[in-house]
Order: sequence, then structure tokens, then C-alpha cells
Amino acid sequence: MRVIGLLFLCVMGAAVAQEPSFQPVASMGELMIRIIYPTSDALFYIERDPPKTDAQWNVIRNNALTLAESGNLLLLPNRLRDQGDWVKETKVMIDLATEAYRAAQAKNIDGILAVNDKLVQSCVVCHAQYRANYPKRAPQKQQQN
Repeated sequence: MRVIGLLFLCVMGAAVAQEPSFQPVASMGELMIRIIYPTSDALFYIERDPPKTDAQWNVIRNNALTLAESGNLLLLPNRLRDQGDWVKETKVMIDLATEAYRAAQAKNIDGILAVNDKLVQSCVVCHAQYRANYPKRAPQKQQQN
């Protein structure tokens, strides 16, 4: 019995020792500017130049998939801002970008447009909380007649 216990501990120790180590290359700003903004903009502004060919749909699919997977980069231990809203809002982005990816796979521009407003809102919510000096709009004054 002791041999089995010792064998179990050795196997567990080997498994822990083989956990991957992450080697982030980009800063948070670089991730946003070089990956997240361009891929999200391709979805947000899809109506400006709607995809018509298979090659253009491939670009949209790639952007949606890259956006969804970039959320995982935001959840790496050295980029994690907190275990609460950061994780929650990042998972919202991943889920919405995944919906856009599925719509792009089906060449369904209406499906992409259906998630765009929610995706924009998820970005705004996160930026308002975590991005220093995020522009805050002053409330609009109501016009009186």
C-alpha cells in the first residue's frame, strides 16, 4: 500500500513539474492596440465593407476567433487584474466573440451585427473600470422647447 502511495506522489510531482510556464511578450497596451482593437474593429465596422468572397469571410472568421482567444491572454496570471470583474468581463468578451465567430463561420452578417452592441458594451464596461483616464462623457443636457 505504501508503494502505491509513493508511486502516486511521484506521478503527481512529475505532473506539477511539467506545468507550462507562460512567457508573455506584449504589454497590456500592445495587446489592445495590436490584437484586440484591430480584430474587434473588423467586427464593429463590418457593414462598411461587408464580406462577399470566401477569402473575405475567412478574414472575418480569423478576426472573430482571434478576438475570442485574446480573452484568454487577458486571463494569464501576470495580466489578471483581479478575480472578480476582470474575469467576469473578460469571459463576456470571449463568449460574445465566440458568437461572432460562429456567425462568421455561417457567413451570417446579421448574426455578427446582433452581438456587436453587446461586444462594444463589454469593452466600455471593462475600460471604464480598468483603463486609467478612460474618457468619461459628461451627461447630455436635455433641450427644452
